[in-house]
Amino acid sequence: MAENEIAIQDEIRAPLVARTIDDYKQESHKQNNFMVYLSTFVAVCGSFAFGSCAGYSSPTQSAIRDDLNLSLAEYSLFGSILTFGAMIGAVTSGPIADFVGRKGALRISSGFCLVGWLAIYFAKGPVALDIGRLATGYGMGVFSYVVPVFIAEIAPKNLRGSLTAANQLMIVAAVSLAFVIGTMTPWRILALTGVGPCVVLVIGLFFIPESPRWLAKIGNQKEFAIALRKLRGKDADISEEAAEIQDYIESLEKLPKTRLLDLFQKRYSRSVVIGVGLMVCQQFGGINGICFYTSSIFETAGFPADLGTIIYALLQLVITALNALFIDKAGRKPLLLVSATGLVLGCLLTALSFYFKTYEIGLSVAPALAITGILLYIGSFSAGMGAIPWVIMSEIFPINIKGAAGSLATLVNWFGAWAISYTFNFLLNWSSYGTFIIYAAINAAAIVFVIKMVPETKGRTLEQIQVAING
Repeated sequence: MAENEIAIQDEIRAPLVARTIDDYKQESHKQNNFMVYLSTFVAVCGSFAFGSCAGYSSPTQSAIRDDLNLSLAEYSLFGSILTFGAMIGAVTSGPIADFVGRKGALRISSGFCLVGWLAIYFAKGPVALDIGRLATGYGMGVFSYVVPVFIAEIAPKNLRGSLTAANQLMIVAAVSLAFVIGTMTPWRILALTGVGPCVVLVIGLFFIPESPRWLAKIGNQKEFAIALRKLRGKDADISEEAAEIQDYIESLEKLPKTRLLDLFQKRYSRSVVIGVGLMVCQQFGGINGICFYTSSIFETAGFPADLGTIIYALLQLVITALNALFIDKAGRKPLLLVSATGLVLGCLLTALSFYFKTYEIGLSVAPALAITGILLYIGSFSAGMGAIPWVIMSEIFPINIKGAAGSLATLVNWFGAWAISYTFNFLLNWSSYGTFIIYAAINAAAIVFVIKMVPETKGRTLEQIQVAING
C-alpha cells in the first residue's frame, strides 16, 4: 500500500480509537429514539413484503394450477423464477442504493413488488404470472440488501443489532402468515395481501429521514445535519457523532474511487471475506432445502407432516423474536457460535434418523430423532445464523464500498438459496442421511470461520468497527 494511503488509513483510525462506550453515556440519555423506531418500522415493511413473496407459492400451488390449467413444469417455473429475480435485484441493489439513496431504493423495490402482485392478481395465464413473480423477486433482492443497511445506518449503536435483526423477524412472520392465510383464502386474494406492506412502506417513507451516512457521503451537509437531528431528537448532542461520521467520510473520499475488482484489494479483503463468508455459511448449511421441503422430510421420516410444519413455524417465529431482543446484549459472535453448533447437532440427529430408516434399525425411534433434529436445526438457525449475517453485513463494509460489497454478498446469498433448494431433492435421492452429514460438515466449518474471522461488533459505531477490522 502506498505511503499516502497508509496515512489516510491512520487518519481514519486516529479520531475513532479514542472513542469508547463511556464517551456516549452523557449524551445518550438525552436521545429520543422515536424517529429511529418509526423509521425501522417503515423499513421492515419491506422485510414483511419480502416474506410475503417467499411464502406465497407453497399454499397456492394446487389452486393456481387448477384455475389456470398449469402443468407441473409451468408451476415450477413460476416458483423458481422468484430466485432469479432476486439475484438480479441483488446485483443492482447496491448501485441503486448508492445512486438514489436508501429511501429511493426502498421506493423502487416497493414499486416492483406492487406491479408484480397486481400482475399475479390479474393473471389469466402463465406469462403474466411469471412476469409478476419475476418482478416481486426483483423487489425481494433489493429489499434483502437495503433494509438492513438502512437500519444499521440510522440506529444508535446500542440498538443497532436488535433493530437490524427485526428484518429477519418480519420475514419469518410474513412467511408464516402467508402459510396460514393461504389455506383459507383464494390465491388472488392472497396476492393482494402482499400489496399492503408495500403501500405502508411507500407512504411511510414521506415521514422518515434519509440515512445520514449516505447524505454525508454525497456531500449534502445540510440534509445530513437535519436527518441526524431528527433521528437523535431535538435535545440530543449530535456534534461528536456528526464529527465522527464526517471525519470518516472525508478520509474515505481521499481514497481512489472503488470498482468491483477493488473489493479484493488488501484494505477491503477482510470485510469482503467476512460478509461473503457469512452468507455462504448461512445458505450452504442447508436452510433452504430443509425449509422448502419440511413436510416431505417429516413424511419420509414417518412423522405427521402437518403437525411437524406447525411446530416448525411457531418455533421459528418465537426464537427469531428472542434473537432480536438479545442480540445487543449477548453479542453477535457468541450467538453465531451457539447457532452453528446447534445446526451441526440438528443435522447429525436427522442423519441418524434417516440412517436408521434406510437400514431398518431402531425404526421406533427414527421419527422422534427426525423431528428433534429438524426442530433443533430451525431453532438454532433462528437463534443466530438466520439474522446475524445480515446484521454484520450491514455493519462491516466501509461506506465507500458498501454498495458494491453489499451487492456481492447479497448475490452470493441468493445464489446459495437457489443452489441448495435446487440440489436438495437430488441429494436426498442419492443418500438421505448422507445429505445431512454434508450439511453438518458445512456448519462445522462455519464454526471455524466465525472463530477465526468474524469480529464482535456489539457496542461499536460503524466507524469503530472499521478500525477493529483494519487495525
